[in-house]
Amino acid sequence: MSIQFGRCNFDGKSVDPADLDRVRPVLAPYGPDGEGRICRDNQGILYRAFDTTKESRREIQPHISASVLTWDGRLDNREELIHLLADEVESTSTDLEIVAKSYERWGTDSFAKLIGDWALSIWNPRDQSLLLAKDFLGTRQLYYSIEQDEVTWCTILEPLVLCAGHSFKLEEEYVAGWLSFFPSPHLTPYVGIHAVPPSSFVRLTKGEHTIRKYWDFNPAARIIYRQDSQYEEHFRIAFMKSIRRRLRSDSPIVAELSGGMDSSSIVCVADDMMARGLAETPRLDTISYYDDSDPNWNERPYFSIVEAKRGRTGCHVDASSEESFPSQFESASSIASPTSFGTSGDVDRAYASYRMSQGNRVLLSGTGGDEVAGGVPTPFPELQDLLVELRFGALAHQLKLWALEKRQPWFWLLRDVIGQLLPCRIGGNAWEKVPEAGLRPSFAKRHRAVLSGYESRTKLLGPLPSFQANISALDMLRRQLGCSALALSPPCETRFPFLDRNLVEFLYSIPREQLVRPGQRRSLLRRALVGIVPDEILNRRRKAYVSRFMTGPIGPWIGSIERGEPLLTALFHMVDAEAFCELLKGVIRYQQVPNVILRRIFYVELWLRAVSKRGILATASSSLPTSCHIRDSLHVADPSKA
Repeated sequence: MSIQFGRCNFDGKSVDPADLDRVRPVLAPYGPDGEGRICRDNQGILYRAFDTTKESRREIQPHISASVLTWDGRLDNREELIHLLADEVESTSTDLEIVAKSYERWGTDSFAKLIGDWALSIWNPRDQSLLLAKDFLGTRQLYYSIEQDEVTWCTILEPLVLCAGHSFKLEEEYVAGWLSFFPSPHLTPYVGIHAVPPSSFVRLTKGEHTIRKYWDFNPAARIIYRQDSQYEEHFRIAFMKSIRRRLRSDSPIVAELSGGMDSSSIVCVADDMMARGLAETPRLDTISYYDDSDPNWNERPYFSIVEAKRGRTGCHVDASSEESFPSQFESASSIASPTSFGTSGDVDRAYASYRMSQGNRVLLSGTGGDEVAGGVPTPFPELQDLLVELRFGALAHQLKLWALEKRQPWFWLLRDVIGQLLPCRIGGNAWEKVPEAGLRPSFAKRHRAVLSGYESRTKLLGPLPSFQANISALDMLRRQLGCSALALSPPCETRFPFLDRNLVEFLYSIPREQLVRPGQRRSLLRRALVGIVPDEILNRRRKAYVSRFMTGPIGPWIGSIERGEPLLTALFHMVDAEAFCELLKGVIRYQQVPNVILRRIFYVELWLRAVSKRGILATASSSLPTSCHIRDSLHVADPSKA
């Protein structure tokens, strides 16, 4: 994942070369494979390379033709575009050259033709315009800020924040999203700094700032086969194609192997393709996490089954020492965002050390398998489809099957199916419980939609309910990926086989009944990969997971609180200090607490302290409430006596 930084002045003022020099030390650790630079007239661009394919090692960036392009990505449909571009490119052309020729021929319409993980910036000197675009999912980041007639953009937030020369206001909506179900992907923690949305491009000129979506899923696309075997064959082809695309690397690749169905499927299919000579990478390593002391993390028996099948033992990392949050922000690779950290130093160091020892530059992740392949065993989308299509016979049959599976009367199930299609859903919303997690009621009310995960009602008219559910799940993934921090020390590019655009298009076009059946989540994946993935994995129950916040030491935090340090989350009117104290008491007394949001409050608190200390974030205008000094209000009994 290479790094790009640029600055242009629409008023014609020359870019100072010293601006590029100032950001070079920030970019260098992310791009150790060389530098490209251009600084002339009113534009300046700095590129740091991180090569993962043999073609990328031949790229010279920025690419100068009629326009100036900077490309960070992997182009998966190279052969298709080479064919369409005929004599303009060759089979040995780099991804960058293919992208440049595509833009020259089709303009912004070319973006929809680029399949892969990518972020692209294009400076057009003829009309003095800047285009910033990202792939359909948003796997690569691209941020930008506008200061009068000056625009600055970068793959990472740090240069925009650290080199701005001024402080920023806090973007409350971003923080609210991070505390709940992740913020909208166009947001950053700072007012005035934006992120290019997935599947969209931003066009900037003097006095103009427009955002347009260049591609979207077709809700009318339907794939209907006569037999299950035809769906299974299509899935195998699409899944193998996705993995083959992501095995394109001239260095060894490492894959997460948790013992679950998603990661195991990726590893087993990749092994099968490598055995047949269909993969470019020279080797596939695996990394697995275990905690023998915790029955909820009893994954060793399952990933050991996959290792036995492939005849190789991967790296095993003991996660029993994992802390739920660091004691200080300096353990993170960046202070630009509260999302830059999350696990203990020991686990991260073990993972980084293994990557470095094996020469891994690419990580395969199973993220997205739950969302696109039917990992959530809910019957609602399927039953709602049958209802709106007026297929009452099939609806009655499926209602009986699902009622037996759910062990509830079929008319209760039908009531819930219909209830989700009504204009006003029966029952409360998730946001109403948020103040109990330590947030101020006024903050929760102000950001009601965000704290409920941008929840939207399933509509009776328009696309099928299953399609609406698919897009909602994908939007959640886009928000999650928008918060992902880049791996560093050493850098590593993450790839997501389940989130290949062609694969997702297929899965969104087939009947929901193929993905989820009564008593069988991921039905299509299970059926299609018989003989490739061990039966013990395909037939295992859903992995148990329990949030591990309770096992993490909070001594450093309690110590700082007892010294009377104020809570900045309270100063910024997000957290209710007294409610937060009650949660801390519950943690120490081993009581049940809302672990996820509590842990994220700690992250935000650490981040606010770090950025406020460095003058990055403007402090709140009001004085700190007395209740924020919670030393005297925290009286906790001996845990052994609780």
